[in-house]
Parts: sequence; structure tokens; C-alpha cells
Amino acid sequence: MPEPSLQILFAGIVSAVIGFVWYHPHVFGTMWMRYSGITPETVELGKKKMHINALLALLCSMLAAYVLYSLLSKLGIYNMGGAARLGLLLWAGFVVPVLAGIVLWEQKPVSLFLINAGYWLVAFVAMAIILVL
Repeated sequence: MPEPSLQILFAGIVSAVIGFVWYHPHVFGTMWMRYSGITPETVELGKKKMHINALLALLCSMLAAYVLYSLLSKLGIYNMGGAARLGLLLWAGFVVPVLAGIVLWEQKPVSLFLINAGYWLVAFVAMAIILVL
């Protein structure tokens, strides 16, 4: 596999773009806010830290992409089908159990779990595929 720096950066950016679209008010954003208990006042307070939060989210996505790249490389996965399968397995094995806590312990609706888990499924598979291109 080639030097991963640009691939990891690109995979992180793609994950952030997917998140921007996924959580946009015209897609799942309005429902996500309602199920999360986020109010218009909370949104206004969050706008003050928007740039820092966006940068931190990008860095977290790049960390996920780095780990994905490492696993793809160590497992010898160099094709899109294998990458998509690994992204799906990592999502099912790590993201789903962690996010299930919002339903099990935080008493949030299953719909919130589905919105968040859906985003991570798309993001993990997309990042994994990008990393083998």
C-alpha cells in the first residue's frame, strides 16, 4: 500500500463531509436534534465552538482512518470488497455495541441509535474503500 498520509487525510475529510450531510437539517439533523434533546439554545451556544469542534471531529476521523489503514495493511486487504467488509465488521463489532448504550442506559430512542449508527456504517465503509484506492 502507498504512503497513507494523503489517503488518511482524504478519508477523514470524506467522513466529515458525510457527517455534515447526514446531520444536516434536511436529512437526519432535525430528528437527531429532537431525539438527542438538543434545543435551539444549545445550538446557539455550540456555534461559538463550531470551528474547534469541527477540527476535533476531523482529527478523530483521521485517527479512525489511520487505525483502519493499519488493519487493512496488516491483514493484506487491498481491494474494495475486502475493505468494505472490514469496515462493516469494525462497525458491527465496535460502533454498534458502544452506541447501543444510548438506548440501553441513557433511555434514548432507538431512532437516535439508528441515525448515529447509520452514519458510522457509511463513514467506516467509505473510509475503508478510500484507503485501498
